[in-house]
Amino acid sequence: MLNRKRRHGRRDSGQSRGKRSSLSKIKQLFSLPVAAWDYAVGKWHGMETSQEMLGEAEPLQIAEDTVSELMVTWLKLERQPADVDAVMTDGNGGASENSEEAPAKAAASTFTQGWSGEESLLIERILAETARLNRNNVTRTEAYRLIYKRRPELHWAMLAHLVSRNGGWNMTDLEGEWLPHLLPGGKRKDVFLLLEHANAFIFGDAYPQLLLYEESIHADRPLFHLLTAFGVTRFMRPVWEQFWRRRDPVPLTVALIVNEQHFIEERVVQDDYFRKNVIETFFFGMQSLLQLNAVMFPYHSVNELRLVGLIMEHFDDLSERIEFGKALYAILFGVPRVREGALAFVDKGRHTASRVDYAPQIFARVRRDPPSALYKERLLGGKLLPGAAPLYSPELGDAWANQTLEAPARGDWFHSAADIAPYFRMLKLPRSFELSNEYGLLLNKIELAVLAAQQLRLDEQGAGRAEPKPPLT
Repeated sequence: MLNRKRRHGRRDSGQSRGKRSSLSKIKQLFSLPVAAWDYAVGKWHGMETSQEMLGEAEPLQIAEDTVSELMVTWLKLERQPADVDAVMTDGNGGASENSEEAPAKAAASTFTQGWSGEESLLIERILAETARLNRNNVTRTEAYRLIYKRRPELHWAMLAHLVSRNGGWNMTDLEGEWLPHLLPGGKRKDVFLLLEHANAFIFGDAYPQLLLYEESIHADRPLFHLLTAFGVTRFMRPVWEQFWRRRDPVPLTVALIVNEQHFIEERVVQDDYFRKNVIETFFFGMQSLLQLNAVMFPYHSVNELRLVGLIMEHFDDLSERIEFGKALYAILFGVPRVREGALAFVDKGRHTASRVDYAPQIFARVRRDPPSALYKERLLGGKLLPGAAPLYSPELGDAWANQTLEAPARGDWFHSAADIAPYFRMLKLPRSFELSNEYGLLLNKIELAVLAAQQLRLDEQGAGRAEPKPPLT
């Protein structure tokens, strides 16, 4: 009896130590942002560098007469019923499991009715090209880069390229070093599908617009009356026509930001499946704490690669997403050091969706060691500990197969000029956006979350009496 009590005592003591250990890690996780000296120093350096770059900034402006002209047209449009049947597109850009060309041609057969033979051929060609490039995040991201290289007046294309790079990194993170320890396989697939739908739907809507502008250049006349053939909202036609006359990229870029976020609002963000299985889950709510929703632009400065960016707090808030996109645009094209450095980064290496693209000193595309059920701490101050294996960050093709998506729902989101008018008032530069010195802590926070979750699982097994469970699958 005495020996049994002693054994129980040791077991209770072990369980208590395990609980204290897990609670300690959770406390670390929640207190790290305000308690870490390195974070405070990094934050100060980031603000100092941001202020220095703000002093060099060339703030983007939206001319009042430009907005006034657009508002007159939008007010007229809101009094006209939308042609719902015309506003329809294949959200996968026409891509399908068996053929990239056939669905695009099928869609074209619907939209080319009523157009001239030459216009019908152009519509078919644009749909087919969109289908070919809308296969996955890597093909989309490169398509944005190439059209910007051909037409640098299309600011939105470069902004979309860099944001799409972040989308790819988020996709591969789901099968990388850490997130399999935090999310079961089914949940990771749901998060991926949300990202993929948003990525593909935006491309399917926006890329035909960019191609149609390029075709207008070749034809030496505006062809924007064809926008309805691609299911583009009536909100965009006056913007493109004004851009054709004025060649002012700022109102066009803001309009595209407004349009694309409205386009995915009902089709993705408010979709019942994604709300239940992704957006309203505990993990999605934890993203702000872990800063998994940071959008970063790598940029070359002197002889080093640095990072600027912002952290989104509420993905499901339409207005916040639009203002977030505008702020990123203001940083990218309003701060010369960022613009030049980001373009240098983009030109030096292709997008693979692995974080090795910008941080090869921390990440690796191939695991050096086989995956272990028990994760061991590898970082200190955002750098690998001596002898630690790099963090696994696969390329997109090693993480996810190409997807065949359903077409987005029909409908034109534009109803009221008053609703979109506030987005065209000004473009503000954030006070702080240099993240290079904070990035290490961001990584430390995610690693600490993995260690805390792992400790909780060990506690549930009886303070380590059983074999540790493998990462969630």
